[in-house]
Amino acid sequence: MIEYIQGRIAELTPTYVVIDCGGIGYLLNITLVTFTALENKANTKLLVHEVIREDAHQLYGFIDERERSLFRLLIGVSGVGANTARMLLSSIPAPELETTIVNGDHRHLKNVKGIGTKTAERIIVDLRDKIKPSADTLINQSAATSDVFDEALLALVMLGFTRQQSQKALKKIFETDPTVKVESAIKKALAMM
Repeated sequence: MIEYIQGRIAELTPTYVVIDCGGIGYLLNITLVTFTALENKANTKLLVHEVIREDAHQLYGFIDERERSLFRLLIGVSGVGANTARMLLSSIPAPELETTIVNGDHRHLKNVKGIGTKTAERIIVDLRDKIKPSADTLINQSAATSDVFDEALLALVMLGFTRQQSQKALKKIFETDPTVKVESAIKKALAMM
């Protein structure tokens, strides 16, 4: 098994990265979160998950252990393949996805392309007890499920800020004032970034 690959980034797209390691180019499928973390970097070290089948040998790369662990849990759910798990992690960052599963919010999962009601419910039933919410997951449960939070996040992403950067700013704002309105949250977040 390959644990990680470290080397020069030879090619980077939103769906994959080619890492030149010792003169060999490894193609790793990645999430948008990992893509964002790799932008403007010349070298990287990615954690790897291998999928070996009769017709293919695929590598999936992750920027941190939390994302890789969640990916492995997701592909263990019946009906969720590697591409579906990658789509979930690209649409909903790992901490928010953990919160969504722990809270049993199948509607939030259904917003992801390719996830229907049955699959969303199966993910929640299979993984709710396997995910140990971390401190930041517990702190941000109410903020992550808030309509105001989601609306402000969408607006910031549409303005060109990264999802991670926007979430970080909004979480700080919601921790200090959970009753903040959308416009106010956006203005405060813009001042922080």
